[in-house]
Amino acid sequence: MTFTIAIVGRPNVGKSTLFNRLVGKRLALVDDLPGVTRDRRHGEASLGKLKFNIIDTAGLEESTPDSLARRMLDQTKAALVEADAIFFLIDSRAGLLPADRAFADLVRKSGKPTIVLANKAEGKAGSAGALEAYALGLGEPVAISAEHGEGLADLHEVLAKLLPDQPGDEDDRAGIDSKDLDSKDRTIRVAIVGRPNAGKSTLINRLLGEDRMLTGPEAGITRDAIAVELRWRGKSFLVHDTAGLRKRARIDEKLEKLSVSDAINAVKFADVVVLLMDAAADFEEQDLRIADLVEREGRALVIGMNKWDLKETGRHAIGKVREEAAHWLPQVKGAAVVAVSGLTGEGLDKLMQAIVDAYAVWNKRVPTAALNRWFEEATSANPPPAASGRRLRLNYITQAKARPPSFIIFCTRADAVPEAYKRYLVNSLREAFDLPGTPIRLTLREKDNPYAKRK
Repeated sequence: MTFTIAIVGRPNVGKSTLFNRLVGKRLALVDDLPGVTRDRRHGEASLGKLKFNIIDTAGLEESTPDSLARRMLDQTKAALVEADAIFFLIDSRAGLLPADRAFADLVRKSGKPTIVLANKAEGKAGSAGALEAYALGLGEPVAISAEHGEGLADLHEVLAKLLPDQPGDEDDRAGIDSKDLDSKDRTIRVAIVGRPNAGKSTLINRLLGEDRMLTGPEAGITRDAIAVELRWRGKSFLVHDTAGLRKRARIDEKLEKLSVSDAINAVKFADVVVLLMDAAADFEEQDLRIADLVEREGRALVIGMNKWDLKETGRHAIGKVREEAAHWLPQVKGAAVVAVSGLTGEGLDKLMQAIVDAYAVWNKRVPTAALNRWFEEATSANPPPAASGRRLRLNYITQAKARPPSFIIFCTRADAVPEAYKRYLVNSLREAFDLPGTPIRLTLREKDNPYAKRK
């Protein structure tokens, strides 16, 4: 089992900056504003040849019961329980503060091996604060600068004594290819997106069966796009919780812009996107914008109507929602619409099955022979209109790739084919080969004319 280290400390001491430094990429949001991190985030870290798991946590703050700060503190305490060791960060430029001493007691009570890191120690201004860290009674502090990468060699030396012996590359020597392992049990990447307070984090907690994500009545709690692993009926999923997406005109704070950017990146790297909507507010303009973003990025779409337990429903309520989805979202016609409740767990199995089905459609390949039989029938039943008195000739079609299904039609005068006729072909493709809820890419390409260069 991989060794796990939790990074803890009061707000704005540089925990997320150190996390990003150790994982080698910008995963956690970083800003000068204290309290940016709220949920705990996991990553695979390395320092030299040392490999370990790292957990970024919310800043430790004194708080009142039932407050957001208290729920953030509970997330940090959960990370302390999960970790094998602790990086306790202080700001060496600010020196040792009473809050540092109070939370050092919390770390000490955990009984986990602890390394005190005096961050922001670059230059003369940080040296005095680093010496103050001795007063915590948690051992000799290591002076570092997470932002500039200074002091990491000293941290490596201390950490090497703490970590167990690192395993070698036995799998590589045995000739095991990790890509082969992935192909047998490929992880489905899922992004849960929607407007603020749609219940995304609550839904993921219910799927996991634990309070992994920070939740509450306040809108906009989630900031980072946090990925968690999930197993369902033998299949592996990587589920991303994301920040709520508001209308662009309402986004004015830098931090919210970073959160939105993180959410959009989660959509770009997902296989299937679940658009989670509040059942009490069906298909608002922002929901349609998010669905359009998913289609433009070429991701499979599943629509989840959350808080269904609070909605007054009749016998055909979900059917009416599906009709609305087909009306408002013709570009992903047939996308699954599932009634769920993150609070009670209603409909979660149906939602997961819809994700699996959408993923299968997104990966679908159509046999070339069947594709061209359909093409001949479709163009015979409804030939392309003439342009400038000249008939357009569509010769044949082929599927270029899946993920999403993408097709190329070879023809004459590709730029003269009307958009309405392209939509006709896409809709016919979707119906003929059962491709609901996934974007379909259709490209028209002119065949090379062997006589074009002759005089």
